[in-house]
Order: sequence, then structure tokens, then C-alpha cells
Amino acid sequence: KPKNGNEAAKSKYEAQVPVYYYKPTHKDCQVLKEQWIRAKYERLEFIQGKKPLVYEEGTRDGMLMKRGRDNGQFFSRRFVLSEREGTLKYFTKFDAKEPKAVIKVDTINASFQPEKIAHPNGLQITYLKDFSTRNIFLHHESSKEIVDWFNSIRAVQLHYLKVAFPGASDIELKPKLTRNFLKEGYMEKTGPRQTEGFKKRWFTLDHRKLMYFKDPLDAFAKGEVFLGHQDLGYSASLGLTPGAHCNGAWQHGITIKTPERSFLFTCETETEQLDWFKHFNEVINTPMSPQEYSSEWKNGHLLHQITI
Repeated sequence: KPKNGNEAAKSKYEAQVPVYYYKPTHKDCQVLKEQWIRAKYERLEFIQGKKPLVYEEGTRDGMLMKRGRDNGQFFSRRFVLSEREGTLKYFTKFDAKEPKAVIKVDTINASFQPEKIAHPNGLQITYLKDFSTRNIFLHHESSKEIVDWFNSIRAVQLHYLKVAFPGASDIELKPKLTRNFLKEGYMEKTGPRQTEGFKKRWFTLDHRKLMYFKDPLDAFAKGEVFLGHQDLGYSASLGLTPGAHCNGAWQHGITIKTPERSFLFTCETETEQLDWFKHFNEVINTPMSPQEYSSEWKNGHLLHQITI
């Protein structure tokens, strides 16, 4: 009976998979799937009674290739992850006293982006800096090393969340760890007066945050739109608002209404339009958590009192 064989193997090799460890699905990139298989069957990381895992050491210190913000070249940078401080830091020189950036783990999202970064082990980290989202793009020649970093970040995030929300169960906290973007791609958008020309931008939908960039590898978003719940006055509809002058190359419109204003977008194809529309509606129809209620829009910036 192959099913029982599979179940027996699973109960042996997946006996103790930690909550934070990212179990890839068929949709995930090759590096995640390969390392999951190697962790289970080669390194036997999750069998009963195994020694403490490398992801749980509380600190991680090593070199990663980081894309330069302005010139697009990758340079070797020292990264230090600390559970005690709840931070990920990076240094431009190995022996530098002061880090170039101190990133709070509760503001981090991380996702593998091999196509965008043009490297099979490419990892994108986003985090909040002065209430704006910052991107950094990393890779490492060793696929084990980059996946170890990814799961170590998730382990530190889970530790942080357990301290911040002592009553919450692991199952409740797991969705608050790193997550894949819901959708990315090009749309055209117009400005707030809706008379400006439509400009092509790269959009990333990360849960309730729709960010747009001039280029997929930009360090900072040009803007962010918070997508709240429909009961708070948020909606998405196909087409543009009446009277909107569509002077762009693309004709398949979407309008997002927020309590403050409407945002107009156009997509290249009807397929893309319907896919973006589906994702926007799923987010807008999802009830908001108490933490999301405490996120509010001020001066065109999304402020996170509690980022989670």
C-alpha cells in the first residue's frame, strides 16, 4: 500500500518539523524544494530526537551577495541576525563597527525571487524604513546557505511574536511570518488628479500593501496603497471612473476606491486585469486583524503602530 508507505516515511522524516520552517509547495522555486528534500532525507533534520537545528542558534553571522542600490552590481556584505535584539543588520565592510542598516525582524518579509534577481538562489527582503518599504536583493552561491538564512529569519520572527503575543498559538502566529507576495507585475497608473498621463509601473501586492516601483529592482517604492476592508470604504471595480481620460497604451482598467481617493490602473491584457481584480477583492473582503486596524494612512504614508 503506497499510501501507508508514504505516511510511514512522512511520520519518520517529518516527525519534528518546526512551526517556522517553510514547507514549500509545488508553486515554490527549485531552491526551496530541493533544500526541503535534502533537509528531510539527507541531513535527517526532522527525525525524532535530532540535535538542535541550525536555524535555532539565536544568531547567524555570514556573508551574502547584496545588490547595490544605485549601480545594480552585487557586492559581498556581512549580515548578522540576532534573536536577542530582534534585528537583522548588515555591514559594508566585514570589520566595520557600525552597521549600514539595522532591520527589525517584525517588519521583514522575505521571498525567493530567482527570475527577478536573475540568480537561482535570489532572495528579496523587504522591511520598513521611516514608514516606507525598502527592498534589498540578495543571493549566495550555496543554496543551503540562502535557505538556512531564510528559515533562521523565520525562527527569529516566531520567537519575537511569541514574546509580543504571549497568548497566541503557533498556528495563529505562523501566517505572520514571511509570506509570498500575492501578485507582482506591470500596470499603468495615473496621478491623484487623474488628468496626468498613465505611467507604467511595477506593482507588488504584499497582503494589504500595494506598492509600486519604477523598476522591479528599485530599493524604495514610489508609493504604497493600503487595502482595508470593504466595510471601511475600500472597493475594487473593473473599468475606470466616468470621465477618467485613459491616455495610456493599455486599455483594461481597474479602479480602487479608498476613504481618501480613487486609484486608477490599466492592465495590458484582460487576463491580467481579471487576475489583479480577483486578488484586490480577496484582500478587501478579508476581515482585518486588530493589528491592521492600528495601521493608518497619514500624509500619504502608511504608518504601522504595530507591524505584524
